[in-house]
Amino acid sequence: MNKHKSSLLIVILTGLSGAGKTIALRAFEDSGFFCVDNMPSSLIRKLVELIGKTPSISKIAVGIDIRERKFLSDFSETVSALRKKHKVEIIFLEALDEVLITRFKETRRPHPLGYKDLKKALHREAALLAPIRKEADKIIDSSALTPHQLRKLITDSYLKKGRREMSVNLISFGYKYGVPKEADLLFDVRFLPNPYFIPKLKHFPGTSAKVRKYVLSLNETNHFLNKLNPLLDHIIPLYKNEGKSYLTIGIGCTGGRHRSPVISEEIRKRFEKNKINVSLTHRDIHYK
Repeated sequence: MNKHKSSLLIVILTGLSGAGKTIALRAFEDSGFFCVDNMPSSLIRKLVELIGKTPSISKIAVGIDIRERKFLSDFSETVSALRKKHKVEIIFLEALDEVLITRFKETRRPHPLGYKDLKKALHREAALLAPIRKEADKIIDSSALTPHQLRKLITDSYLKKGRREMSVNLISFGYKYGVPKEADLLFDVRFLPNPYFIPKLKHFPGTSAKVRKYVLSLNETNHFLNKLNPLLDHIIPLYKNEGKSYLTIGIGCTGGRHRSPVISEEIRKRFEKNKINVSLTHRDIHYK
């Protein structure tokens, strides 16, 4: 990072409607950020300029969504100008179509684009926001997150005393439900014997003691962890040295219910032992 940049941290929070931007913005406010929602793009730089003269404010979070149409065309120019003087991070929130549709139906709110066909509105919004998504420093898929989990994910990464140097987010998932889009690294553990085919284990999740004991007793598991752990021990510091704020690691098996949760829990324990800031989401463990 340019040593002449100011100490002001600017987080731009954006993404698909219904993906949790309002919840995330409140989490930033709870973490000591000065927060503004849906500000016209023409005023963002002026706001930053004014706040830059206020020593008591060192962190800003700005919420932007599809309602601020002009921001879409001005985005790259605005962000480039801000990056010249300040540290800027872009967080993009998204979720699966079916999850967003359910959320809109539950709240009975219309989509900001005004389409009668909600799915068409979601696809149009995703297309309009695609250029911003490409520039995002962090992509959060909130499909499997409760509001509390989303708030925790934000507050675990941003503290009132300042942002931690890097956060690692582990995600266990099932390949049959799709690869997590936000993952930086993926590890496939479908080569391990599957507890699903053992009648006494089939109906228990990977977080249960029975399944955990079985998976960890396998020679294949021990050989894998003995190779994976040194690799992670080697590359995590390298990512930190590069100044990466977030690292998302996906651990996948067929259904995301047995093997990947066990392996993810083992990695989480190792990271916590090594004082690495880590969170864990079992995305598909609820499927049977």
